[in-house]
Amino acid sequence: MSTGWRFLLSSRWGGYLALTVVFALVCVLLGCWQLARRADALAENNRVAANYDAVPRPVADVLDGLDSFDESQKWVTVSLTGSYLESEQLLVRNRPSGGQPGFELLVPFRLDDGSVFVVDRGWLPTGQEQDKPDDIPSAPQGEVTVVARLKASEPKLEGRSAAAGEIPSVDLPTIAEQLDLPTYTGAYGDLASETPSAETGQLETRPPEDEGPHLSYAFQWFVFALLGFLGLGYAARQEYRSLNADDPEEKERAAERERRRKAKAKSDNDIEDELIDRSATR
Repeated sequence: MSTGWRFLLSSRWGGYLALTVVFALVCVLLGCWQLARRADALAENNRVAANYDAVPRPVADVLDGLDSFDESQKWVTVSLTGSYLESEQLLVRNRPSGGQPGFELLVPFRLDDGSVFVVDRGWLPTGQEQDKPDDIPSAPQGEVTVVARLKASEPKLEGRSAAAGEIPSVDLPTIAEQLDLPTYTGAYGDLASETPSAETGQLETRPPEDEGPHLSYAFQWFVFALLGFLGLGYAARQEYRSLNADDPEEKERAAERERRRKAKAKSDNDIEDELIDRSATR
């Protein structure tokens, strides 16, 4: 290393390099995180495309057991035949939709084999004068055929309480304990249709198949990592010029930069004068 660059061996510049490396590593990690989020979004898009409009199959043919569910089965359509246990229905609290607070209406459904599958019959807004829906639609009575789309059980929210007839999350094992019946605890279903039909809450619509801006965000983070090193190099070059201003070679390079600057300024002035002249002759 020439004498003029020995300042890079100082502890100060060692610290600058360390900070730049840390900054670049953070940027790379954030970029990889965005790529992972994109991969998750693409996987969800693939599940929607493969499962959402599939021909319904009996739930027992899709789920191997009461506690069975795999993430690849999300949105799979299943058919159920039996009757609603309307007296055991539950409201899931804190379910906003479109910026409005509300509830999800869960109604256990007893199948012909005696097992119970929880059906989400839609979203209901919070009442105008009470912390409950103003109107809760009744489920069809008697034998009903239901088509639903599978979703995973939600985690239990420790320390969260709820009033009678309510629950803080779609925690299927807790619901199964309350029912004291053989209940599917791996998955529940968003209602797609029922025969005979009845009034429901606001049913969930098909999720948009959108991967989001994660790829562009990842690219930006990787560029930021590169810019960190470019910035460090530029700062080193500027300090070199400051410390070696009396060096003949550096003086010649500075003079050349000045000549280029003046030539560019002159060229810009000539263009501006030409535009003014053209405007004046009109």
